Amino acid sequence: MRAVIQRVKEATLSVEGEIVSAIGKGLIVYLGIGVGDSDVDRDWLINKIVNLRIFNDTDGKINLSVKDVGGEVLLVSQFTLYASTKKGNRPSFLRSAQPEEAISKYEEFQQTLKEEVPTQSGIFGADMQVTYTNDGPITITIDTKQKE
Repeated sequence: MRAVIQRVKEATLSVEGEIVSAIGKGLIVYLGIGVGDSDVDRDWLINKIVNLRIFNDTDGKINLSVKDVGGEVLLVSQFTLYASTKKGNRPSFLRSAQPEEAISKYEEFQQTLKEEVPTQSGIFGADMQVTYTNDGPITITIDTKQKE
């Protein structure tokens, strides 16, 4: 699994001009499901996301997690995180899980994440528009296969 995580002051997600999800202070998590991703990947990544200390404490130091600040998460499916641009100029998405597999894993991820922090989400496979105020800006990428 791959995630791009952005600290935000607020965010909304729209589909066909209608707002379907909105959060205040928290994180946008763009989530890509890859071929062969497992429950172990899901649990490890969720633990990282909810405990990632990227919010300021009272001294202004980046020292608190989304849980610590009572923040929310906007979860957005993003198969393009597995794009390969090795050959040519048209990305290949062969490493992205097929929709049948990805949908169930995305839904499991969403349900498990909701048990940890308030979570809103997009609509899997929809053409979504995300509007947000990036806070910092802070943007972090995580890949469960590369655990850096």
